[in-house]
Amino acid sequence: QPRLVESGGGLVQTGGSLRLSCAASERSFDTMGWFRQAPGKEREFVAGISMTGTGTAYADSVKGRFIIFRDAMKITVHLEMNMLKPEDSARYYCASSRYGAYSSTSITAFDSWGQGTQVTVSS
Repeated sequence: QPRLVESGGGLVQTGGSLRLSCAASERSFDTMGWFRQAPGKEREFVAGISMTGTGTAYADSVKGRFIIFRDAMKITVHLEMNMLKPEDSARYYCASSRYGAYSSTSITAFDSWGQGTQVTVSS
């Protein structure tokens, strides 16, 4: 299974932007997704992408604000987060799925997980 390492989290004001990145140690999966978990809440799907370029998927709460894209030369997926809101504050995790579809939103569809990176949006 690939090792996943996230980067790019931090503190930003409401309306600001951040870009998260997830670097994988090997290309042994079809889909990569971003999830987030706020204190006291369940981990939730944010966005997913096919590593073959067939599609992307987003949670309704981030549609139009977040963009997931992959680096064609590296095994890296980015999450561009714009118009950030305080409710976007959470620890963000990237995850890979060997066979799952890019539209998979279930945690159980993903095989490997990164350690997460914290995003805090101040009001």
